[in-house]
Amino acid sequence: MSGKTPQAIRIPATRDDRAMRTMLLCVAAVLFIALIAPLYALLSRSTRDSDGVFIGLTNFQRFLGDSTLALAAWNSFFIAFLSTAITILLALGFAYGLTRSRMPGRPLFRSFAMIPLLAPSLLPAIALVFLLGEKGLARGILMGNSVYGPIGIVIGEVIFSFPQAVLILSTSLAMADQRLYDAALTLRAGPFKTFTTVTLPGIRYGLISTALAIFVKVFTDFGVPAVIGGSYPVLATEIYKQVVAQFDFGMGAVVGIFLLIPAVLAFALQRFLQRFEVATVTAQSVPLDIRPQKTRDLACLAFCLLIAACLLVIIGFAVFGSLVTYWPYNLGLTLKNYRFGEASTAGWSLYVNSLTLAFLTATFGTALTFIGAWLIERTRGWDGAKALLQLMATLPVAVPGLVLGLSYIFFFNSPANPLHFAYGTMAILVLSSIIHFYTVPHIIATAALKQLDRDLDVVATSLKVPFYVMLRRVTLPFCMPAIIDIWGYLFVNTMTTVSAVIFLYSANTLLASIAIVQWNDSGRMTEAAAMSVSIFATSALVMGAKTLLMRRYFSRSQAWRRR
Repeated sequence: MSGKTPQAIRIPATRDDRAMRTMLLCVAAVLFIALIAPLYALLSRSTRDSDGVFIGLTNFQRFLGDSTLALAAWNSFFIAFLSTAITILLALGFAYGLTRSRMPGRPLFRSFAMIPLLAPSLLPAIALVFLLGEKGLARGILMGNSVYGPIGIVIGEVIFSFPQAVLILSTSLAMADQRLYDAALTLRAGPFKTFTTVTLPGIRYGLISTALAIFVKVFTDFGVPAVIGGSYPVLATEIYKQVVAQFDFGMGAVVGIFLLIPAVLAFALQRFLQRFEVATVTAQSVPLDIRPQKTRDLACLAFCLLIAACLLVIIGFAVFGSLVTYWPYNLGLTLKNYRFGEASTAGWSLYVNSLTLAFLTATFGTALTFIGAWLIERTRGWDGAKALLQLMATLPVAVPGLVLGLSYIFFFNSPANPLHFAYGTMAILVLSSIIHFYTVPHIIATAALKQLDRDLDVVATSLKVPFYVMLRRVTLPFCMPAIIDIWGYLFVNTMTTVSAVIFLYSANTLLASIAIVQWNDSGRMTEAAAMSVSIFATSALVMGAKTLLMRRYFSRSQAWRRR
């Protein structure tokens, strides 16, 4: 034997390989231009004065020396911590009822829990004004305290964050090993002891993920504090004041960075903790058997009924407020609040702009995120480039919408940027919305693609079937449920978003969600409620259509298999 180390056999790149690698570079270039470059522009702007002269950390010193901004930072942490704790407690009880009880109506309760996802974060805040405001119909509940401030913000944020917490915790609670509960029963452990020693340890990573996700969501939210925050300052509203009211872009960039830091740290911590996550369900596990238990089931039913009733009351008061003739002096019902032309010269075109933005974002965003995930999963070689693209695809989840929008001002509004022409157009709103919501569709697409056997690609290559034929005839039909999910997710989130577009709209691209903020500021609460309800109804219709489409797809798929 020669003693030489055998070299790895290099397979020459085919025409398909070169085409897919070129597409991979194109997707990476889009993410670099739409995400990395704007964030760099934000960081650069934080070290410059109003004339663009480099001043180092002076703006950061101003931030730390400004008592209002320092108070806003403390308030943001306090609100986020308190809202996260309350949300987790409520969502854990609700998710437990959905997954660990035999209470009746579980699918219906699951639907009720998702209601806030269909509305902008402004809607629960507006509903709280009608319910608990100074002229609210149930203001006595607060015993003389004002809803404008931390009380209202926390209630609004809990409602806004509740669906996401229920989704994560339900997934964690649904996976368990029956043998652990049988062992606890054999050892005569009571329900509380079993819950603390078996259930909670089994879902600890779900709890941590929920806490991090909700904390960041509340910390960076703009909608709820903008409507019901009153004079209580938080960073999300302060960044808006710095840019829009005071035109202090340097300080706005600094506040944006302080909003970005907790999100990035939470993202990094979650990725770090995933390394230590151990599977609680293995091949030898026994599926969890939930048996009827009258006391537990009745307790879960009562708790879930209470939560569902609260959510329905919030939506009900928003609808009621949208129909009031003149709040709070004339509570007669009317449809005049839906004549948006009386509140703005743009009228219903605001709603049409939002529909257009949502449709374009959902269509182009679905194509970009799915193709990006497919290229990462199916491109041969180029492991370094694929790892970099994967990182860029998961980074947007750590970037708050306000920060992304502000970074787009600094990057796309620069006259030296060849893409300057896009600023102020619908295109910039579509691009920012796609990037803002990029990560979740990417994860959905990746999960679907991983279920597709890679041997199919090997067979296609051996038969010299072009990659685009394989994509069109096999991959896309197989992943169609995921594609429908992605489209619906992007449409609804874009329709309801405020933070990602609050800095980027123009007179011709004013959106319904932005108009709600403006009408609230000018005292047009009933018109703001009417527009919020319109957005909610549209989102509900789209999600209903998506559900019907998915059922039709599965029924046709099953019929085809029976043949």
